[in-house]
Amino acid sequence: MKRSVLIAALLMVALFCTPLMAFEAIPADKLKVAWLYNGPIGDGGWTYMHDQGRLDVEKAFPGVTTMYVESVPEGPDSVRAMENFIRNGAKLIFATSFGYMDYVQEAAGRHPDTMFMHCSGFKRADNVGVYFGRMYQSRYLTGLVAGSMTKKNVIGFVAAHPIPEVIRALNAFALGARHANPNVKIKVVWLFSWIDPGKEKEAAKALIDAGADVLGMHANTGAVPQAAEEAGVYVIGYNNDMSKYAPTKHLTAPVWNWGVVYKYTVGKVIDGTWEPEDIWWGLKEGMVDIAPYGKDVPESVKELVESERQRIVSGEWDVFEGPIKDNQGKIRVEKGQKLTDQDLLSMNWLVEGVEGELPK
Repeated sequence: MKRSVLIAALLMVALFCTPLMAFEAIPADKLKVAWLYNGPIGDGGWTYMHDQGRLDVEKAFPGVTTMYVESVPEGPDSVRAMENFIRNGAKLIFATSFGYMDYVQEAAGRHPDTMFMHCSGFKRADNVGVYFGRMYQSRYLTGLVAGSMTKKNVIGFVAAHPIPEVIRALNAFALGARHANPNVKIKVVWLFSWIDPGKEKEAAKALIDAGADVLGMHANTGAVPQAAEEAGVYVIGYNNDMSKYAPTKHLTAPVWNWGVVYKYTVGKVIDGTWEPEDIWWGLKEGMVDIAPYGKDVPESVKELVESERQRIVSGEWDVFEGPIKDNQGKIRVEKGQKLTDQDLLSMNWLVEGVEGELPK
């Protein structure tokens, strides 16, 4: 009896400690890697920065073949695009938008020998990993700049969709702004779209009309910075250094360095150590950062940002540590406590200083 129990225990250990699937190493000159984009690479923002990461892979691994398709809707068309990649020999596919999540699972189930990485999602499988960045850290730093530069104590924020990713970004930005200036209020316009330059520009104009003299954004194009430049108000861009859209009014921007995770993942595939990880890197790993400062940002503000950056990078502190109240006055994070990653990934409330309610 004791022997049978021991054998059963050893079998259980083997079952749970042995990977369910192992992927063989693929030499660089045999490897084809594909990227699925929900927008055009010329958007100057989200998709443009992902494509810069693809180009980083080509530079780092000259033998690797890369391919991509742009402006693929987050629906059944994405499955067809992934199937086409696989027919053309892709062994690793990066799907770069949250809305692809269930379609990645569908394609991965049909092709267990193909590796998939899904950006910003939460569903994994034997051949599906997920990746994102702690952009909320850069959002907080740029919020410090926005809060320091407003004269009217009114900041506008153009927001894409009311999902945790965007809510977390808005909240971190607001926490930074109010750390620099406790009198700041943040007004929000929701787009219900990832990419719509016309709506982005109109939202920016509406916020300026409502009194905002600094704008922030979670949108994909340069339309918000363009509106800010035209109106003569400051702007914090997103995704990329957007100073070309607002040459005199761009203060900085939270930016993505997707090449960091893309090179890491391709390297794992080449040496045969890839596994379906859950990657969520931040300032410390260089996956997120901020763009160069505009000419009007004072040295004192740059010093404040650098001081807060060091606190985050060192691990001494992170953005969502208490005390934090929501915009209804309820304590959401007690002093001495901090939100878990699960809390951050499911965030559905707004911090103190952000006006309005989340859309239903």
